[in-house]
Amino acid sequence: MKLYNSLTRNRDEFVTHTPGRCTMYTCGPTVYHFAHIGNLRSYIMEDVLEKYLRYTGLDVTRCMNITDVGHLSSDADTGEDKMLKGARREHKTVMEIARFYTDAFFADCEKLGIKVPDIVVPATSYIPEFIRLIETLLEKGYAYLSGGNVYFDTSKLDDYYVFGNQEAEDLAVGVREGVEEDGAKRNKTDFVLWFTKSKFEDQELKWESPWGVGYPGWHIECSAIALKNLGEYLDLHCGGIDNAFPHHTNEIAQSESAIGHRWCSHWFHVLHLNTASGKMSKSSGEFLTVSLLEEKGYAPLVYRLFCLQSHYRKSLVFSWEGMDSTKTAYQKLVARIAALDPADVSPVDEGAFAELKKRFTDAMDNDLNTSLAVTALYDVLKARTNDRTKLALIADFDRVLSLGLIAEADRARAAAQASKAAEAEAVFTVICADPSADDALRADVEALIRERAGAKKAKDFAKADAIRDQLSGMGIVLKDGKNTVEWTRS
Repeated sequence: MKLYNSLTRNRDEFVTHTPGRCTMYTCGPTVYHFAHIGNLRSYIMEDVLEKYLRYTGLDVTRCMNITDVGHLSSDADTGEDKMLKGARREHKTVMEIARFYTDAFFADCEKLGIKVPDIVVPATSYIPEFIRLIETLLEKGYAYLSGGNVYFDTSKLDDYYVFGNQEAEDLAVGVREGVEEDGAKRNKTDFVLWFTKSKFEDQELKWESPWGVGYPGWHIECSAIALKNLGEYLDLHCGGIDNAFPHHTNEIAQSESAIGHRWCSHWFHVLHLNTASGKMSKSSGEFLTVSLLEEKGYAPLVYRLFCLQSHYRKSLVFSWEGMDSTKTAYQKLVARIAALDPADVSPVDEGAFAELKKRFTDAMDNDLNTSLAVTALYDVLKARTNDRTKLALIADFDRVLSLGLIAEADRARAAAQASKAAEAEAVFTVICADPSADDALRADVEALIRERAGAKKAKDFAKADAIRDQLSGMGIVLKDGKNTVEWTRS
């Protein structure tokens, strides 16, 4: 599989440190508010990647953090703590906010077909691990105390800007527009590992540390959580492109300084979901959430398809018109699958299965090209093979795409059958032309007439004739109309 690596800036062959096994880390949400659908695009694409790696036979262990402390409104260690901001907004404690929005995040993931990672770690549960990692960095001379806080010293590194395409002066924290310079730093690119004395005196969550009561910086949590759960050789690290700098840059700096060797071999970044007016955020324009999509009549899996129709390394522009087109495409796709016969007992066409599956795997092996993978799905529906083979392929592909296609088609098929049955029931009328018939006779005769009608619909004419003879023996005379049967006694 060729997968773009942000570290080498090439499409590299994806090779794991231990053959047959893959360790995968995903930067999780900061749980101070609902995730917007731009955030969730990254999680959808990471989910597809994880599922495809499993599909190819790799034993994947995926870990994700939950940021419930330490993430400031600027990724450069300035601004207001996001968790505290959420608590103030809703007049709740920070941990109440964290629990509520963690649950909301995973509820959205379930609706979008996103698998929960094998290991999920709230940052507040790993304070001792953060402290130990910071102590290691201090011991090795990569960190220093200043102004009461602990900082990482980026001047100790030969190459801080590991992801390239960045001008040091443009990205230097102290000179970025709208960012306050921290006078306690030795270098503008240094970053906080542990806050003690700072302007956040009202920080709700604080812990004892060797440097005084305080709380961790944002960047340290992912390094400590990944190192403890996945080891010193990480195969794959995922996140949105906005995490590349400074967050992932800082993760690499502190992790490799602590362990003394290359940490993660492959970095996977998903580009932004934008609106027509620019980058999507929680603070600008309409706050686009999964719940809002549902309120406007879009199933969450329609949004998943919307994302899969574009490549993860291309910015995707969201529009309601685009969602309308995708909704129509999804409904047509489900309808075409529902038209296939699930009772087809033909043997699976192994040749067709292998050929069509190769189109799918070729697309996914080509830098996770989900757009071509969806095209391969349509190729299955157009193929000259039996329905059993087509349904087997669709189910196979959907192990990765997770669009719920078979289940949705089953529901659509059942609904169509129920509708036809109801329609048939509604237009068929039994009329009694004998006013002297009692209720018992009326019920018995109507039951037989309806049973006869069902036999005729099923083309079981022998049974229909037998029921007519039975009624005749009871002295009942039938007069068939277009959608009626009138009866009386002879």
